[in-house]
Amino acid sequence: MLKRTVFTALAAAAVSTSALVVPALLTPAAAQASLNVVIGTPPPAPVYEVVPAPRVGYVWAPGYYRWEGGHHVWTSGRWMSERAGYRWVPDRWDHGPNGWNHVAGRWDRNGNGVPDRYEHRADNRPMGDRDHDGVPNRYDSRPDNPYRR
Repeated sequence: MLKRTVFTALAAAAVSTSALVVPALLTPAAAQASLNVVIGTPPPAPVYEVVPAPRVGYVWAPGYYRWEGGHHVWTSGRWMSERAGYRWVPDRWDHGPNGWNHVAGRWDRNGNGVPDRYEHRADNRPMGDRDHDGVPNRYDSRPDNPYRR
């Protein structure tokens, strides 16, 4: 009898766990997850590619090194569909206190370095960024500090 009760409890736990975990993995938030890898090895010198002639409606995204399988792998440049009102900020490697960090390329509206997801929120809210540091007030721990940059 005890064996049957334990088996039933384990089966119920397995079914309920998968019912809770699988939908969470399929949500849009799970699709937007990113992984930052900080490594101690600097990327090699960039490979200089011949930039093809301009194409109407497309933007050239230069090649970059990505970290794969414990070493740097070159990704060739590619044409991307143009987004009106935006410019492409290419992939790059930043050197920080703990090593090298890959910063993925992205589209930027005005080239100020502030991710557009914050600008969009700040533009649509009254008094969205009082100190004009690029961080919306709701995410800013000191929204009235004009000297913080």
